[in-house]
Amino acid sequence: MNDWYTVNNTDTVCSPALLFYPDRIERNIRRSIEIAGHPSKLRPHIKTHKCAEIVGMHLDAGITKFKCATVAEAEMAVTVGATDVLLAFQPCGPGVARYAVLETLFRSGATLSCLVDDESTIQKLAHANQPPHRPFRLLLDIDCGQGRTGVPAGPRAVELYKLICSDKRLVVGGLHTYDGHIHDTDVEARKKKCDDAFAPVEALRRELLAARMPVPAIVAGGTPTFPIHAKRDAELNIECSPGTHVLWDAGYSMNFPDLGFEVAAAVLTRVISKPGAKRLCLDLGHKAVASERPHPRVIFPELVGSSVIMHNEEHLVIEAENGGDYKVGDAVYGIPLHICPTVALHQEANIICDRTMIERWKIAARDRRIGI
Repeated sequence: MNDWYTVNNTDTVCSPALLFYPDRIERNIRRSIEIAGHPSKLRPHIKTHKCAEIVGMHLDAGITKFKCATVAEAEMAVTVGATDVLLAFQPCGPGVARYAVLETLFRSGATLSCLVDDESTIQKLAHANQPPHRPFRLLLDIDCGQGRTGVPAGPRAVELYKLICSDKRLVVGGLHTYDGHIHDTDVEARKKKCDDAFAPVEALRRELLAARMPVPAIVAGGTPTFPIHAKRDAELNIECSPGTHVLWDAGYSMNFPDLGFEVAAAVLTRVISKPGAKRLCLDLGHKAVASERPHPRVIFPELVGSSVIMHNEEHLVIEAENGGDYKVGDAVYGIPLHICPTVALHQEANIICDRTMIERWKIAARDRRIGI
């Protein structure tokens, strides 16, 4: 059995616990560079791991540009040494003022940018940029089919782009488009949908350039599609932004085996009760593993034919053919179906090297606020 996830000194690990495997994380980072072709073509998303040490591992590999979902993630990244951070969230409410404060952290040669898709937000950001701030760098968010954020590539997008270019308090950073609605397992089907979704974005770029408006870069894709974007013409200056690739999970392993990443995170839970001959009650409730999807929410490699009986805040009750082999207190290892929200449920990750827990890394950007 390939039991790479097991830990010898489990007596040092309180459950439920998040486990990170740095050797696998490092290989996943190298694999992302191999796919992209060069570290400069990558802008990985921090939201999956929210961890300063993993940002540091990217920096050690030559990756200096990052994408994030919160001000806290951006603040964490720049304190570690990131030199180019994109806040992939349109600032609103107090977020506008927080963004202006965050900009001050990036004055020493580093670059901060954010997404916009709304005229009033563009105006508020321009107004918030008071001297001696340098121009705020904005990317226009383009909806390529997901229908979540952004504006379609068309006349309205041109208007908003022109608005950014015309204000001296702002500087345009290019376009952003996220095709998170594309998750076909079949590689050719995925590529066709990705190309079809990107075609209007490329046409918009040509229109903007023809109108003498610069398009410095296009930030595109997520983990399933970034290999496709990485092969586009160099003149497009595509920055690929995968995120889940760094830790991987059971869901992506099943859906995207072609990408060649390794699961680099797991959860350790314990049997806290045995209410039946084959029934195990684990301390892996909703508060310890992502629960937004139907079961199975976690795969237990060592449990044979396991099925979920109930899942509550603190408890997960399952039955397994070999459930009788386990006793109260035994450790059980699981691979989450969705690692990103699972990480956000934990304050720290236990770091496993050579099957030994050697230290703990704080999930620093789990907090909504760090300093700003």
